[in-house]
Amino acid sequence: MAGQGSAGNVIAAICNIFFPGLGQLVQGRILPAIIFAIICVGGYALWWLIVPAVIAGACHIFSIIDAATYKNNN
Repeated sequence: MAGQGSAGNVIAAICNIFFPGLGQLVQGRILPAIIFAIICVGGYALWWLIVPAVIAGACHIFSIIDAATYKNNN
């Protein structure tokens, strides 16, 4: 399996730009995909409270980085 920086990780990171957690789903990691999606969508839905939106933005950026740097240990 390809390691960090592989084409699969780049595609997953690009997927996460459009929808948080989608890149993890593309990589086959269902639980992180659900967690990133819930935190980001929930935080963006509560944008008027400011703090949840900031947390969601940070989580969104982290989901992109997580997908781009993921190493499969199999």
